Amino acid sequence: MTLLHDTAHAKINLYLHVTGRRPDGYHLLDSLAVFAGAADEVRLTKQSNSFSLSIEGHFGKGLEADDSNLVLRAARALQTHVRQEAACHLILEKNLPVASGIGGGSADAACTLRLLGQLWNIAEKDLLAIAEPLGADVPVCVQQKTTRMEGIGEILTSAPAMPDGGILLVNPGIAVSTPDIFRSFAAMGGIIERPAPVFPARWASMNALVDMLSHTTNDLQAPAIHHAPVIGTVLDRLNAQNDCLMARMSGSGATCFGLFPTAEAARKAEMELSKNPLHSGWWTWAGPFLQN
Repeated sequence: MTLLHDTAHAKINLYLHVTGRRPDGYHLLDSLAVFAGAADEVRLTKQSNSFSLSIEGHFGKGLEADDSNLVLRAARALQTHVRQEAACHLILEKNLPVASGIGGGSADAACTLRLLGQLWNIAEKDLLAIAEPLGADVPVCVQQKTTRMEGIGEILTSAPAMPDGGILLVNPGIAVSTPDIFRSFAAMGGIIERPAPVFPARWASMNALVDMLSHTTNDLQAPAIHHAPVIGTVLDRLNAQNDCLMARMSGSGATCFGLFPTAEAARKAEMELSKNPLHSGWWTWAGPFLQN
């Protein structure tokens, strides 16, 4: 029996600037994070004396439901923080590709915190305190709304709501190593000094958003293409689609996105991509943005 369930939505970095590095080695970032309808699901089922986890879904195969899993780590960290003795069995339905730059594992951990927060009546500020040590993307995934991320992911500032439009996500069926990407980033020149992007009070249209994004980049995109040239192929395919306003990689890859004036235009582009047999191993999702 399911006690509670929630969705862990894909997080997309519309831009990602590496702005510095702390003495402890963590990189400082500046990024605009948005969320799409593509999602994993986490369910809380029977209560027990200790947390346990089972994993289902298309991308669940090969994932370990052991103490290293971020879902269990999040659950136990919150349990310890609030001195709660109760626990339960968790089911993760893994619909998002793994190690793909769209925050899947972080979103799953954040979803677990939200569910337990609802079960135990825990305030969001306490969930965020637990989220920060779990990973750079976990805090923003707790809130699941359009947000500017800075620092190592712990400085969150509300951003203007996304305009009406669509997004197409494409992953070429490969996983990339974030530490490897950062090492290549350093070898290819590293941190660039530049003015911080300035957000308007609102984006009047997708074209206005894309105009702002044209003055930004994803600093990890070129290093990721160096490791996995197929990422460049995905970007070329996205840019070739009718009505694609821009294409870019999310996070440290390998998932890329195309922005479109409408969700329907994004879905039509997804259908066109699916017709090419060379793309048969690619994961895609198209639709609207998750609104605040």
